[in-house]
Amino acid sequence: MRRKMLGAVSLAASLSLVLAACGGGGDDGSGEGDADGKITLSVATFNEFGFEELFKQYESENENITIKHVQAATTDEARQNLMTGLAGGAGLADIEAAEVAWFAELLEYEDSFVDLTDPDLEGRWLDWKVEAATAPSGKIIGYGTDIGPEAMCYRADLFEQAGLPTDRDEVAELLDGDWDTYFEVGQEFTEATGIPWYDGAIGTFNGMVQQLENPYEIDGEPVPLDQNSDVKAIYDMLVDNQDISAGLGQWSEDWTASFQGDGFATMLCPPWLTGVIEGNAAGVEGWDIANVFPGGGGNWGGSYLLVPEQGDHTEEAAKLAAWLTAPEQQVKAFEAIGSFPSTNDALTDENLLAYEDEFFNNAPSGEIFSDRAQAIEVQPTYGPNFFLINTVVADAITRWDVEGGDPSSSWDQALTEFKEAGL
Repeated sequence: MRRKMLGAVSLAASLSLVLAACGGGGDDGSGEGDADGKITLSVATFNEFGFEELFKQYESENENITIKHVQAATTDEARQNLMTGLAGGAGLADIEAAEVAWFAELLEYEDSFVDLTDPDLEGRWLDWKVEAATAPSGKIIGYGTDIGPEAMCYRADLFEQAGLPTDRDEVAELLDGDWDTYFEVGQEFTEATGIPWYDGAIGTFNGMVQQLENPYEIDGEPVPLDQNSDVKAIYDMLVDNQDISAGLGQWSEDWTASFQGDGFATMLCPPWLTGVIEGNAAGVEGWDIANVFPGGGGNWGGSYLLVPEQGDHTEEAAKLAAWLTAPEQQVKAFEAIGSFPSTNDALTDENLLAYEDEFFNNAPSGEIFSDRAQAIEVQPTYGPNFFLINTVVADAITRWDVEGGDPSSSWDQALTEFKEAGL
C-alpha cells in the first residue's frame, strides 16, 4: 500500500481522475482476433489500478485471451480521446476506465456502452457505488473499482501542544459530530498554539460539498448560484473560519513544503491521499488517522470499468471487467498499490482489515477506511455543469483564502461569472 502514487495529486485536485482511451474496435487493433484464434482485449486506464499482476493471472487462466494495457499520458488527452471516440463511434478500448465524476457526461452516451446489469453480481458493490453508474433507464454502464472514503488525518504531536487528546480513538470522539464541531475544536486548537487547524479552504470545501446530494444541479438543471443556499452556507462557514486556515492551495509548492514544518494540524484524507502525505512529510513524526469525518461520511474519488459497444468482443470484455472488479481481485489491487475496494466482501476481508500504516503511527487504516466507506450515505449527483460551476465557486474561495482578497466581493464575482456562463 505504500506504493500509492503521487501522480494522483493533480488529478484529484480537479475532482476528476484521468479517463484514458486507446485503440477501438475495428481498424486500430483493439479487440482483434489473432491468427491462432486468441482474442486480444485492450484495457485503457489512468494512473495505477494495481492490474498488472491481475492481467497476467487472467491470461494464465484464460489461454485464449491476451490483454493489451494502455495508460493515458495526460488528463486533457484522455478526456479528448474518450469523448472523440464516443462521438465518432470508434477509437475506444474494449474496456475503458472512468472516474465517478465523469458519469454526468457518460450517461448521455449510455447507448454506446454495454449494459453490465447481471443478477449474479447484485449486491457485490456498495449501493451508492452502483447508483452512480446507473442510468435513469436502470442500465448499469460501469463496474466499480476503487473508492475514496474520507477519514481525518492529524498531527498528534501538535494536538498535544494544544492540550487536546492525541489517541486516535479519543480524537475520533472529540471530532464526532457536524462541521460546526470540527471548526469549534479548530478554533480552540489555533488559539492555544497559533498553528492553523487545516491546510486550506479548498480541500475542506471539497469534503463538504461532496456530502450534498445535488450540489449544483437538480434533474440536469443548474440551480442559480444566488439561490443555492446549501453551497452558500458552506462558503460562509469557511469564511467564518478563515482565521484557522493555513491558506494553502492544495498541490501548490507552498502546500507541499508545509508538510515539513508545523504547517497545519488536520487534513481530510481518503486512502489514496495518505501516500501523498507520507511522501511530503517524509521524516516528520506525529501523523495519525482518526476514524471520523465531520457530518458522517464522505467520498473523494473512485473509478469504474466500462465496456463500449463499439468493441469486437464485448462479451469477453464484460467478463474481464467483472473479474477485475471481483472482491478477490480488489483485495489484491489494494495489497499492490493501496487502491481501496468498493465491494462489500472486500471491505470485510481479513487481510484488508488487518492492514496497518506504519507512517501513521501504525494506524489500522484498513479497518478505519472500511468503516468510513460504510458510513457514506450520499454520493453527489454530477450533472453536466458540475465542473464549470464547481470551478466558479472554488476560484471564489481561492481569491480570499490563498490570495487574501475580500470574501464578499469574491462571491459577487462568482455570481457574475455564473451568469456570464449562460447557466
